Amino acid sequence: MELLVASAIGILTAVGLYLTLRLRTFPVILGISMLTYAVNVFLFASGRLTIGSPPILRDGVASYTDPLPQALVLTAIVISFGMTAVVVMIGLGAYLGSDDDHVDDLAAPSDPRGEDAT
Repeated sequence: MELLVASAIGILTAVGLYLTLRLRTFPVILGISMLTYAVNVFLFASGRLTIGSPPILRDGVASYTDPLPQALVLTAIVISFGMTAVVVMIGLGAYLGSDDDHVDDLAAPSDPRGEDAT
């Protein structure tokens, strides 16, 4: 079970990094989402992977699941949803403003003396 979860975290991280390093807006957004999913699974797995254990220790129960990672993951899901919406709107605004979704910091070529080429 731990090997499967660790492999899933590694694959999600690798795919997320690959997509984040692309030079288009939509793959970058998907890559950030994949990295978010990887972090969420990592946080969830940090609370020990136990099946059928209650999140609160009660009388007659020998073991329980730590509820803190579950609460952290729920909070991270809400925050990542909001941030994804913000990034999509920023990407849409950049696309509508320049008619291209290419992520590039290079400006138009200018004169080496610091003056514009126009």
